[in-house]
Amino acid sequence: MSAPGHIPVMLPEVLAALAPRDGETYVDGTFGGGGYSRAILEAADCRVLGIDRDPDAIARGQSLAARFGGRLTLALGNFSEMGRIAGPSDGVVLDLGVSSFQFDEPARGFSFREDGPLDMRMSRAGASAADFVNSAGFGSLVRVIAAYGEEKNARAIARAIVKARPVTSTAELARIVAEAQGPAALRHAIHPATRTFQALRIHVNDELGELERGLEAAFGILRPQGRLVVVSFHSLEDRIVKRFLTERSAIRPRASRHAPDGPRQPPLLKLLTKGAATPSADEVAANPRARSAKLRAGVKLAA
Repeated sequence: MSAPGHIPVMLPEVLAALAPRDGETYVDGTFGGGGYSRAILEAADCRVLGIDRDPDAIARGQSLAARFGGRLTLALGNFSEMGRIAGPSDGVVLDLGVSSFQFDEPARGFSFREDGPLDMRMSRAGASAADFVNSAGFGSLVRVIAAYGEEKNARAIARAIVKARPVTSTAELARIVAEAQGPAALRHAIHPATRTFQALRIHVNDELGELERGLEAAFGILRPQGRLVVVSFHSLEDRIVKRFLTERSAIRPRASRHAPDGPRQPPLLKLLTKGAATPSADEVAANPRARSAKLRAGVKLAA
């Protein structure tokens, strides 16, 4: 079983794309609750390196590592560092969603469902969301909320935050953001603070930069025929993953523009999914957090 409260998203689809085999080595770059790692280890007599930037996740995973008798190794760090942490691998899986443990623990400050400190740091290190909210200029707040939250009311929200500072709790911020958008915003199915919280979390953890570096690192450690499987949860992430895989699956230009008759370079990767795979209706019904998930995968063709 997965750790309590943790439901690995699109697990059958992830295993089908990764296709674990005996004797091979895999990297679970976002270990979290260990759901993917456990399933990979149960699917084949292989080894898994689990990486997570959250020290709590590494501590929780020790019992799972003990259960598999050395086949599971855990490392504290960002998945963008897997080029340093991991050796050559036969597959890498990344789940880009917020861990259920982080989201459900008020003290971590990721959610406004229950009041807690405005933190949002996955690694528990560095500047928190409160640090940014209370020190950033109006323009910086607008840029982050608009770009990472895709929030059309970014200016009104930023203005309200600046006026209300200091802001120290999740409930306080959620109230400020909701009030800035007026009563009509509360009638929408999605809470009016959702996009702002997403934006701040992405900024605090440099999630998009981490993803871009992580995809390069993952591709770098994959052996030929190694598989890269990525599950994303919003359009900003999916766009980066799609572009990365698409660019490497295309026939590349000639090695030199001065040799127009030279052969074109073969693709570096073969796509395993046509477009993005999405969770089944049954999975979404059982786990609503899976509703926005998209899976993309590819096989490395060149060394």
